[in-house]
Amino acid sequence: MPKLLSGAEIVFKSLEDQNVEFIFGYPGGAVLPIYDELKNHKSIKHILARHEQGAGHAAEGYARSSGKPGVLLVTSGPGATNAVTALTDAYMDSVPLVCISGQVPTHLIGTDAFQECDTTGITRPCTKHNWLVKDVNDLAEIMHKAFEIAMTGRPGPVLVDIPKDIQFNKGVYKEKKIKTSKNLNGSKLNKVNPKDIDKFIEMMKNSSKPIFYSGGGVINSGPKASELLRELVSLTGFPITSTLQGLGAYPGDDPQFLGMLGMHGTYEANNAMHDCDLMINIGARFDDRITGKIDEFSPKSKKIHIDIDPSSIGKNVKVDLAITSDVTELLQNLIKRFKEKNKNFINSNKQKTSKWWEQIDKWREKKSLNFINSKETINN
Repeated sequence: MPKLLSGAEIVFKSLEDQNVEFIFGYPGGAVLPIYDELKNHKSIKHILARHEQGAGHAAEGYARSSGKPGVLLVTSGPGATNAVTALTDAYMDSVPLVCISGQVPTHLIGTDAFQECDTTGITRPCTKHNWLVKDVNDLAEIMHKAFEIAMTGRPGPVLVDIPKDIQFNKGVYKEKKIKTSKNLNGSKLNKVNPKDIDKFIEMMKNSSKPIFYSGGGVINSGPKASELLRELVSLTGFPITSTLQGLGAYPGDDPQFLGMLGMHGTYEANNAMHDCDLMINIGARFDDRITGKIDEFSPKSKKIHIDIDPSSIGKNVKVDLAITSDVTELLQNLIKRFKEKNKNFINSNKQKTSKWWEQIDKWREKKSLNFINSKETINN
């Protein structure tokens, strides 16, 4: 007969199986059984915040810098509601976060008990998925599923709401299932249509004023995606700009990099986006800080949009070629095909894009980020 573990033990066994090293949180009555179990798991370090919102943002920062999902532990009621801002931020910025929240005992749910709230209802709009655990024997499977959903496809936050009695109850721990392939919307990820690749290359060949527009999807896809992006930009000789979320994927000191675009971007990047005849969006969302007025945004360009999330494509801006794919897989296929068909692309395309680069250099002369230091001192 398998060994029975308490719900709190199952939580930590699941975290260990997911190779979690840090959890961020703030204690409260509804999660005390989980906090009591913490001392028995030396491989996991707890980072104590002073407020659940701060713990959530710290978990976000950890996820962004490590590439691993951040783990947040909060109590019921105000603990969970305080975490909503961090969950919403993670949802909007595609940051993988697993939030474990305490809940009042099962028999008190719906009775307006002390520090009770409808946590799953409140967090449904700002998480990829959430669960209210009703049986301790389902807990391990839910925990593993939470990590899988947080990291699969477009990353984002998930929440597991665990009533206090479930944390005490004994149940069977189910091992993490190792999957050989990831699925997104019922189909296998990263199956790029060769016809889309050929059309992509043809559009690049026909362009005289192209630009790459990279976003957070490149960062989320992993270090390999950044390497491949640099290789593609080098192969084509095209200029590239980036959103705030995409900064770091391409070297900021490279001559082909025009700086960040959008409301807080450079003069040359925004003008190039407006005047281009081909815009290649890799892992960005066409959000309002970039587009401004949609009907005036890059009116004469053909647009290619690559995104792992099909709901993001065509949501704000109509595109001419839509490809649903992980950035790494798409770029691998594209570069391989590009090298086969266009060995001397830069040399053959140099004359076609020379006037475009001349125009970009004129915009650069404005030096939009320069400023003059003031010698004045402001005295209070």
